[in-house]
Amino acid sequence: MSDDIRTDSGIEIKPLYTATDLAGFDATTQLGEPGKPPYTRGVYPTMYRGKLWTMRQYAGFGTAESTNERFKFLLGAGQTGLSCAFDLPTQMGYDSDHPRAEGEVGKVGVAIDSMADMRLLLKDLPLDKVTTSMTINSTGAILLLMYELVAEEQGVASTAISGTIQNDLLKEYIARGTYVYPPRQSMRIITDIFEYCAKHVPKWNTISISGYHIREAGSTAVQEIAFTIANGIAYVEAAIAAGLDVDDFAPRLSFFWNAHNNFFEEVAKFRASRRIWYRLMNDRFKAKKESSKLLRFHTQTGGSTLTAQQPENNIVRVALQSMAAVMGGTQSLHTNGFDEALSLPTERAARIALRTQQIIGYESGIADTPDPLAGSYLVETLTDEIERLALEYIARIDEMGGAVAAIEAGYQMDEIEQAAYEYAKSIDDDERVIVGVNKFGVDDDPEPEVFPIDPALERGQKKRLGEYKAARDQTKVTAALDAVVAAAKTSDNLLYPMKEALRADATLGEISDALRGVFGIYQP
Repeated sequence: MSDDIRTDSGIEIKPLYTATDLAGFDATTQLGEPGKPPYTRGVYPTMYRGKLWTMRQYAGFGTAESTNERFKFLLGAGQTGLSCAFDLPTQMGYDSDHPRAEGEVGKVGVAIDSMADMRLLLKDLPLDKVTTSMTINSTGAILLLMYELVAEEQGVASTAISGTIQNDLLKEYIARGTYVYPPRQSMRIITDIFEYCAKHVPKWNTISISGYHIREAGSTAVQEIAFTIANGIAYVEAAIAAGLDVDDFAPRLSFFWNAHNNFFEEVAKFRASRRIWYRLMNDRFKAKKESSKLLRFHTQTGGSTLTAQQPENNIVRVALQSMAAVMGGTQSLHTNGFDEALSLPTERAARIALRTQQIIGYESGIADTPDPLAGSYLVETLTDEIERLALEYIARIDEMGGAVAAIEAGYQMDEIEQAAYEYAKSIDDDERVIVGVNKFGVDDDPEPEVFPIDPALERGQKKRLGEYKAARDQTKVTAALDAVVAAAKTSDNLLYPMKEALRADATLGEISDALRGVFGIYQP
């Protein structure tokens, strides 16, 4: 093994760490206690000793009915929160009958075109008790309003529902690509959501500022938190510029991190991110509420670390990544199915993934005390170094005029592309070992079971949508969509006319088209 050992972010790891590596380390200002500034050790005093993190397994495929069945299966297996994936047409604001949706309906998530679909998705679920996370961005406002309307129909007040919409458009321009409108128009929708939820859906997390996809695109751990926190700064600034008080919306901001295999770097990354956010909210934005300064986050194990070769090895990878997330103080966790490099997770893989969390929570002892690695010479050194390097990136983005200006200049994308190239090259050159891929391979890997996609699904979804459109009052739909267009041309909050359009049975695609007509479509 080479003497030069580095983390995924290129931080050199010394052969030995001792007390001299923490010379000048001030535990009071750099660590504090769990639940107290600067929150390095966690956002709550007892962390998991009183209550485990939310075990929020991702689901969403095919039709609303099939996803509803998976939700009930996971709740029955002991899951404590729902998490929903949507298909690409839903993410991009196209109904299932749109020409651009062909071949993609229900493929990477559930197809939701209308209120009828949302009613089926949430059928018989206790919306006043379960929290629901929806991985949706460009159409996040529409899905949130659908959820709120179904809850109202079930007799659950909007003040009682809780969950999260991802609603992080800036990372879409940086890393993922499911944007619709230009960045500045997207920011307007996001701040409208902040304002609407503060008044009507106060328990809802209005945004999950996401580093997950930045990491999946090939960033380092340092870039993941730096670019994501820079996006968070942009959202806070946009909301303040729109006239909102920081303490009215900041308590409902949340973050979404990736967990990869370099165990100690990942733990240090989570700890550093909390400290950076606390200092930004306290010093830069002068937040008064302590809840405005907490970086609360969901974690998902690393999809890009899963291998199609010897997929059972992924069970070990996921367990390792989950332990890093828990030791780093996550508030909720999704564990990937071992077969997700090949397909959507099968029921067996989903159960193993959930059991991984439960074994860590109930059998390992890791949850018995907050921040169990605090004081480690290695972990504290890494936490400080990750913080330093991330702040250098944030300062550079500030100098460029902030995250939106940097995105328009292509800065983050160029940095991620370079990091991804270097990582791939290190595997190709055998400098980095990926077990089962470039070392310890086998010739007789058995053919795995994969999740089946029914080709009749798309036809059925289109048929249901056609029947929905045929049964409604088109005059009401047209008037409601005209009101959305009118609001988009002013500074009025868009969620109110969008909600009325849904009440009038307008579809997700029709509301998105109304906004496209005013805002245009972003072309990088």
